[in-house]
Formats: sequence, structure tokens, C-alpha cells
Amino acid sequence: MYVCHCGGNISDYVDVNRVVEAVREEPGVVVAREAMFTCSDASQQEIIRDIKEQELDGLVVASCSPRLHLHTFRDVAKRAGLNPYQYTQVNIREQCSWAHTGDREGATAKAIRLVRAGIARTRLTEPLQPLKIDTVPAVLVVGAGIAGLRAAIGLADTGISVYVVEREAAPGGRVARLGRMYPHGKRGRELINQLVEEVQKRENITLFTGAGLVEKSGSIGNFQVRIRVREPVESEIGVQVGAIIVATGFDLYQPREGEYGFGLEGVITLDDFLELLDAPGAGLNFRGREVKDVVYVYCVGSRQGAGGEGANRYCSRYCCNAAVHAASLAFDKSPGVRQYHLFRDMRTYGRFELFYQEALRRGAVFLKFDESEPPRVERGEGGKLKVTVKDLLTCGEEFELQADLVVLVTGMVPRENGKLVDILKLPVGRDGFFNEIHPKLRPVETVVDGLFICGTCQGPKNSSESVASALAAVTQSASILKKGYVELEPLVAAVDPRRCNWCGECAGTCPYSAIEREHYQDREVARVNEAVCKGCGGCVPSCSRGALNLKGYSDEQIRAMIDALAKEIC
Repeated sequence: MYVCHCGGNISDYVDVNRVVEAVREEPGVVVAREAMFTCSDASQQEIIRDIKEQELDGLVVASCSPRLHLHTFRDVAKRAGLNPYQYTQVNIREQCSWAHTGDREGATAKAIRLVRAGIARTRLTEPLQPLKIDTVPAVLVVGAGIAGLRAAIGLADTGISVYVVEREAAPGGRVARLGRMYPHGKRGRELINQLVEEVQKRENITLFTGAGLVEKSGSIGNFQVRIRVREPVESEIGVQVGAIIVATGFDLYQPREGEYGFGLEGVITLDDFLELLDAPGAGLNFRGREVKDVVYVYCVGSRQGAGGEGANRYCSRYCCNAAVHAASLAFDKSPGVRQYHLFRDMRTYGRFELFYQEALRRGAVFLKFDESEPPRVERGEGGKLKVTVKDLLTCGEEFELQADLVVLVTGMVPRENGKLVDILKLPVGRDGFFNEIHPKLRPVETVVDGLFICGTCQGPKNSSESVASALAAVTQSASILKKGYVELEPLVAAVDPRRCNWCGECAGTCPYSAIEREHYQDREVARVNEAVCKGCGGCVPSCSRGALNLKGYSDEQIRAMIDALAKEIC
């Protein structure tokens, strides 16, 4: 058993030496030490030496979150000849020292209890082996926008077969409808045409348009999916794939009637304005009239706060960039146009700040409004619109702007994908977009093994960011399939068929549909599909006969942990 100082992150708030002394005499403990950094090479070598010399059959490290170093110490155990699943990491940093920075005595007492519980669990661990599953070298990509197409090309180039399913009649998604894009200046249709040409060159890519996913079974490495194709004759096709990448894109926020004057003639969305800018011919015209004054209203459908059901509280990220880029395009098309940008906060991040600077240099005026006093858009005189705004940059001075067009800078919203969510068991966040496991450590993986997400289906992105996430999904899925097999955690639920008398209660509690019915000695019992089970343990308490247990966290281990937590601290 080793307790980490974590360079002061733990030892500044927890008496590490007292923790070590308190658990030194716990049943089964042979080695009890402290270390400045247990994750350091020197400490790892010391742990390996202790395991080998003392012939230890269990390891406990009290340090930071298992999310950071669980695999580090499992590897240490493996290198020492100890089964990696006979290792327990006790989190006394995030769950103890950082949570009780003002109570050193209480934090120390809590750390002692947590470590005792970890020791109690480890004494009852059994050696486990990862679940090894053979994989099918094929991937299903759902969505043929810029992210889906780029993912398909990347996978094909690694030698993996790819099936792309697109529900629209043609590939390309929203990018195919765009004119000049930033920062490269290429047209959206040109980009998509190039990608489609690359797809057509690769024999190991099959593209289904006007199609949809209707059924999925199996698990990572070997999914069986059925695809419904509408043309030329409606039919269903079954394919086997080892992984699935979802790249279904986004929808644009549709303003409500009356929202910032929406519904009045001349009040349009940024998407509509971009179509005007892309129209052939010189000059900027709207319904036969020359446009001389344009007012942009930012954050329409984004950052709506907590008010109202279904409010979009997130920032859509790309909107500020897109609006200032549109301003440059408008100056190119009609150099004399006057442009006013009404914003809450300008978020042209990274190199896109240059677009903002260019818009300022070319004469665009930026006015900052308070979210509690948004601009008012009304009908003006002479066929124009009147926009009233209080500018925080001039100490709240109120301005009345005459506009030929009011452009509502709308954000991205999650696409309606209810059926797909049900079929694939996709995790959906509170914002309605699909959820990755961790935005930095595992940015395209989901809690469903073998199911990856990329592009704007997981949140607002621009095209280059969508492509980057698509290539990340390619890397993750290809790394599994090219190896020919995948190893999964063995910490899954297990059924004792002697106790089970199939009632279906456990199957109803499983969010992953991992419990099935099977015949055992002329009767029906439950069976856990280990490749699908996530080891959440939700099924265990549902069984009135005690036929279910969770490997690595059995009832006996949990009881031992509770007893250790409740033990008096001297």
C-alpha cells in the first residue's frame, strides 16, 4: 500500500504519514509506504521491486483520480508479475484533499477510511483477464457531410472497408450549400465535390444515399446493422462492421416569430444572407432593392441562459467568425455598404481574430449590448427597418439604426435524431448534442464501445474542426480494427445460473441491453453479453435471488469496504 504526496496536492491537506501508520496493521498489509510522486519512474520501480521481493498478491495506491493513472499502475502491476485487476486506486486527491482544504483533521480521517476500504476490496480481488474479441475490418459511417466523407476516405486509406449512410439524396450536408468559406476562401460545393471524387476512387467505400439505419445488434468488433435504401427500389441491406462512426451534423436555430423582428420583411438569418452574397452579379440586392445598410444581431439562439424550456445555454462558437467573414464578403460585393454589428461578446478565437480586425479596418461598426436589454427591431419609415440598441462601449448611449436588412446571426442546434439515438443507444448531453467520454482525454469515444462521434453532431464546430475530429475518429476506430482483436474490461456483471430463474427484471434495468435470455439445463436463465456490458452494476440489486454479481465489485467486496469505512479511527 502506497500513499502519494502528489507534490503537496495531497500532503498539504492530508497528514500522509498518519494515513500510512493507521493502515499499516490492517489485515493483509505487508508493505506500507509514502512517496512524493507514486507515478514517477523511481516510485514505480520501487513498487515493482516490493511486489517481486515480498511476493505480494495485491496492490493499493492512494493518490489522484483513477481517470489519470489507473492504467499507469495496472501496467506497474503487470510488469511486476501481478494481475493488473488485483490493483486498486484510491482517490484521496479530488475526493479528499481538494474537497476539504480547510479541514486537515477531517481530510486525514476521511483518507484513512478510504484507504482502508481500498485494502478491504483488494484482499478479496480475484485475478481477471481482459475480454478478447475478434474484430471485423469494416466501419459504418452515418452521415455524408464533410466530416463523414473525410472519415470514410481516411479509413479506406488504412485498408478498412467503409459503408457510408446518408439520409439525403446527395452527400455533402450543409457545407455543400455554402459559398466562399473561411479561412481558405474555397467554395463549399468545390470542397464536397473533391471529397466525393476521392470517395468514388476507392473501391472499399460503399456510399448509400437516401438511406437510413434501421437496426443494430452485436457489440464492438462485430456489429450487425441493417440499412434501408429508398432508391431505386426500397430494400434493406445487412452488413457487418467492427465499429460505427456517427457524423450526422447539425441544424440551424430557427428564430421564433417576432424574435428580433423575425417575420418582418428584411429580417433574415445569416444563412439566408450568405445565399444573397453568393448570388451572381455585382452589388447587394434584396428582393429587387439595393441594400445600403445592414445590421447584424449576434447570439440569436445561443447563450440564452436558464430562461424558458429548451433554452440553448451554450455558445455556438462559429457564429462570430461567420458573421465577420460575411461582413468582408459584403464589402467585396458592395464596397459602399454600411454594416453595424450588435454583439454581446466578440468571440473570434485564434487566427479568426484577423477577420474581426479586417471588418473594423473596412468600416464596420461594432456596438456591444447587454443581454438584459437586447436590440429592438421594428418597421421604420420608407420601407426600412429601425433597430434600437444601447451601446455599452459608449456608456449605454442609445442608437437608432436604419437598416435595409437585419441579419440574425443564428447558432447551431442539435439535429433531430431520435430514432438513431434509440438504435445506437447514443449518449445525449443536456445541450442535446451527442456526448463524448471526455472532451480532452477521449474526445470522440462514447460510453458504447466501438461507437464514435465526430463533427457537429457532438457540438458546434467549424469545418476544419469537424475534419480534425473526423480524423481522430478514424485513428481510434482503425487502431482497434487493424489489430484484429480488441481487449475489453473484465469488470462486468456475471450470472450464477443455479440461482437464476428468469424473470426479466435485470434485463429491464440494463441501459445497454446487455442481458439476454438463454436455456440452461432445461430452464431459462439470464446471460450477460460481456462485450456489451459496461459494468455499471445497475442490474445487481434488481435480482431478488442474488443471482447477479459484479466482477471486481462483488457483494462480499462491497460489504468489506463498508465495514472498513465504518471502523473506528484511533
